Parts: sequence; C-alpha cells; structure tokens
Amino acid sequence: MSEWSDRALGLNRPIARRDFISGVAVGVAAGGLPFPTMAAETPDYPPLKTGLRGQYPGSFETAHMARDGSFGGAIAADDSGEHYDLVIVGGGISGLSAAHFYRQALGDDRKILILDNHDDFGGHAKRNEFQYGARTILAYGGTMSIESPFPYSFTSKKMLADLGVDLASYERFETKAYAGLGNATFFDRDHFLADRLVTGTGKKPWPQFFAEAPLSPAVRADLTRLHTEVKDHLPGLDPEAKAAALKAMSYQDFLLKHAGMLPECLPFFTGQGYRNNKRVDTLPAWEAALSKRAPGFAGMTLPGQIHAEAQHFHWPDGNASVARLLVSALVPGVFPGRLDQESVVLAPANYGALDAAKNPVRIRLSSMVIRAEHLGPVTRSTEKAARVVYVKDGRRVAVTAANVILACFNNIIPFIVPSLPQAQKAALLYPSKVPMQYTNVLLRDWKAWAKLGIKAIHAPNGYHTTTALDTPMAIGGYKSAQTPDEPVVLHMVRNPNSPGLPRKEQNRIGRADMLATDYTTIEREIREQLQRMLGSAGFEAARDIAGITVNRWPHGYSYTYDTLGDPDVPDEQRPHILGRQSFGRMAIANADASASAFTNTAIDMGERAVQECLISRGLI
Repeated sequence: MSEWSDRALGLNRPIARRDFISGVAVGVAAGGLPFPTMAAETPDYPPLKTGLRGQYPGSFETAHMARDGSFGGAIAADDSGEHYDLVIVGGGISGLSAAHFYRQALGDDRKILILDNHDDFGGHAKRNEFQYGARTILAYGGTMSIESPFPYSFTSKKMLADLGVDLASYERFETKAYAGLGNATFFDRDHFLADRLVTGTGKKPWPQFFAEAPLSPAVRADLTRLHTEVKDHLPGLDPEAKAAALKAMSYQDFLLKHAGMLPECLPFFTGQGYRNNKRVDTLPAWEAALSKRAPGFAGMTLPGQIHAEAQHFHWPDGNASVARLLVSALVPGVFPGRLDQESVVLAPANYGALDAAKNPVRIRLSSMVIRAEHLGPVTRSTEKAARVVYVKDGRRVAVTAANVILACFNNIIPFIVPSLPQAQKAALLYPSKVPMQYTNVLLRDWKAWAKLGIKAIHAPNGYHTTTALDTPMAIGGYKSAQTPDEPVVLHMVRNPNSPGLPRKEQNRIGRADMLATDYTTIEREIREQLQRMLGSAGFEAARDIAGITVNRWPHGYSYTYDTLGDPDVPDEQRPHILGRQSFGRMAIANADASASAFTNTAIDMGERAVQECLISRGLI
C-alpha cells in the first residue's frame, strides 16, 4: 500500500483522467515563451497524444494474431487493384531510408507504398508534443540521437547530408541552462536502509558520497573500497588472458568472486544499465571494463582498444526529426516545403497527405501486414512478383509489387512470410528484442531540481532507473526551458528485467510484463517515484506534474550479441546474417538485420536491402 494518497499524487484530479488516459493533449494556462503550435488542422495528430503510446493498445494485436497462426494458410483479401514498384513493410527509419535509396537508384517517379501498423511514422523514432498554454514542448519518445560507438558509414553520413544535416554543427544548438547541475543517486528503503537522494554522484569523493548514503557500515566500507582502490583482481594473468577471463564471466561474478564484494552490495549495481539493457548479472565483465563507468578495473592492464565514436547530434524530438526529414523528401504535401535540420523542428505535419494518390510515394498508417508472398515463379522480367496483404480498419486488403522490403521486426517476418526456408526462420527468431519504456513527464517548473543542484537521478532499483531533465536546446526557432521557473520535460527510462535468468529470457519476461501493465498502474508508479525522489526539495506530484506520455516498447532495442549468452561463431554464421538473406523479390531491412540498436545501422540495412532488390531484377 502506498504511503501517499491518490489525492497527494494527483491521481484523482479530473485533468489526470481526461488528459492522461483519454489521450487528450495538456492544455492548462501558463506563462512562458509563445512557441507556435505544431498540430496541423488534422484532428487526430499522433505526436500530441498522451497516455500510453509507443506500442499502444491497437497497434500490435493483429501482429500477435499472425504470430499465433490465426490467419491460416491462404489468406483471402480484397484486391485493391494497386500495384507498386516497391512495397515496404515498416515505416521506421530503415524503411523510410530504403524508399530514399530506391528512388535514388531508379528515379523519383517509382511508385512506393510504405505500410506501418502504428498511427505515426518513424518506428521507434517517435515524437511527443505537449501543449502548455501558448507553447509547444517537444520530447523524444524513442530513438534519442545520432550516435554510436563506431563511426557512421559513408552511406549513412551521405544520406544525412542529403537531408540537410550538418553533424559538426550540433554544439551551437546546445544551451547552458543546466550549468553547474550534477547527478544524484536515489537509495530506496526497499533495498537500502532508507529513502534518500544523495547528490554529487561521480563528483564527490567516494568516501564522502557513500558516507551520506543509507548503508550499513559493512556495505559502505565495501563500496568505498571498490570505488577507490587500485588493485588487479586477476593477478597472474597477462592482458590477453585477463580479457578472455572477463569475457567468460558476468560483472556480478567478477564483483563477488574476484573483487570480494559482499552480496549485500549488489543492490547498488542491480539497475546499472549498460549497453542494450545488460545488467550486472548478464553483462560480461569485459564489457563492464570497457565501459569506463564500472568500478573494479582500475588496477588491471587490459589489451588496447580502438575508440572511434560517431559524431553526435540530438534534436528536441530525438531521431523523429530524421524520420520527418525523410518524409519531407519522400512525400510532397506532408510538410511545408523541403525541410532541413533546423526547419524540421517546428514544421507542422499534415498527416492527411501521407497517403495521397497523386504522389509516387505513399505512407499508409494503421496498416498491419499479415502476409507477403510470391505470385508463382519469378523471373527477372516479372513485374507483379509479389502480393502483400494488410489489415486496416478490420479489413484485409491486397496490393502487388515488383519488390518487397521487410523493414519490420525480425521476429514477425517468419509469420508473415511462411514460405521462407526453416533455417532462415530459425535465424530470424533467434534474437530477443530488448524491452524499453521511455516516459516523458511534463513539469510546470524544475525548481526542485535547481534547489538540489541536479539534472539527473539514477535509481538502481526504481521502477524507472534513470530520470533526467530534457536536453536544453535552442534550434530552428524552438527553445527549451532555460530557467527553473519554466515548464520542462523529464525523461524517464525503464528496462524491466528478472535477475538471475539468461538475458534473452529476461527480455521475454520484460515484454510480457510491459504488455500486461495498464496505464493507471504505470501512472501511479511514475508519480510515487518522483514524489519519493524529489519530495525533500518541495516537489508535489499533484501540483507539479502537468502531463505524462508513456512510450512503451516491449519490442524495443535490437538484440546484440555478448560473450556470455551467445555462441562464439564466425560472423557469417551469426543469426542476423543468416536471417537477412534475400528471398526471391523480398529483402530484409531493419536494425535487427545488423544486430545493432543504432540509427546508422538501420540506414545501412535499408541501403543493403535496396541493392538486393535491384540484383533480384537484374538491374545491377
């Protein structure tokens, strides 16, 4: 039972029921800069919808029916009479990029249909908007930035440049609104001795930081030792042998068996999310060492590593701006003219123009594909090579195409293309998508944060493990909150997991948990967690929360391999390589096909799929 009443958390306020559950945009009176309203005249403007978004109810049920075999063998459908040069299944960045590259290769007049099961384009690159008085406040509901631990390919950099993105220009759009603010850690009473927010994470001397934390003397001493001592916990091994040993053990085993940590210290590490939702029990110790953020490796000499990260660029709505730039280039009439990296930020989208018959490229939303199949033997000259069936408004509709690109999740492809070879199906089903929840909370102000001197909170065992003030920016006429008196978006991240199980199984359980949790439960968790973390600074959830959008992604990040849970095989035998092979006139493009959860690889896979389409028709 919560110690806070519904009233104290703001759960019984009419605005919460109307705006959060019904999906109506927040519209309370407030001062502030007069930012223009983004919403076009279309009454159903997806970025403005609040409440439960991402993979929302109504967007995935038909896919689950396909998975469960509800559509059987031959699928009857209404023949639309539409024929396209290319049908793309999935309107995320990979699918949109594929359309871009196809037009580059064969001409802008080629007819392309993009089908997506959501009510918005962009895939995981989703845009959230809040209306607060006279201003629009933007947030990212999925893919955050252009970034990766390795350089972008020529293909992806060239496409971004063609869209008007200058990666080197990012620094001039960042503002210094949070200058002097640091990080904090929230120790919860369920896993430590009390609820307490300790500021200065990573900045205060570790003995002082842990002295302020609600810990037993033994745990405090052990955590201080790990963070301060310089010791080789694998003595007697040369650097290469150390690397091999670290690859074969989890970070948890390293801490307990080699660094000599007390098991009671583990709650401090439980929610430490490293790359792709790998936690202390599933993260290879080798990856922890390479992260430079995990303690325990200061005294170890390890093999040298090459570090060459990609350039960084972030928009207020994340990489939804990349999707919007692509749509601007592909479909006339959706945006007012051709956009660039600045004009894209405030440009209103006319969703009614996405599927205009007069345009060569059409984007058809809320259309879940349930079958893609060849229409008999295919030669290089065959024009109507494939049939694609989708469900829209409860009706099955069929179109034909010369080529099909499957830019959807790998794990749905075997069910919508049942004629694939069994070995390829098994490879496509191997990965386990990483569940992610990106929650955006609109606050009336951020005075509590300024009072505490912080911009981000890590909560190792919280419902959301990270909470941070949104990146302060001024770009394209948009300016985010610059002073504590202004409304701001909090970005919260949740990665449900089940410690002790293999990573793929944890992902599966996390997906099921996400889908089974209703919005009312999530809203209570959000409000209660923020109250517990910030209440000491005068924060009041009922007063200070002005809007909530929960971007739920049960099928979130693409699965990446690790040295603990995946077999060590040559690259050409990896499931993502075997699974992405072309099949007649069909090709596969998505981030899953690269086993990498980054925008640049999604772009690269789109280009690769286009090349395979051209080869299938003897055009290259």
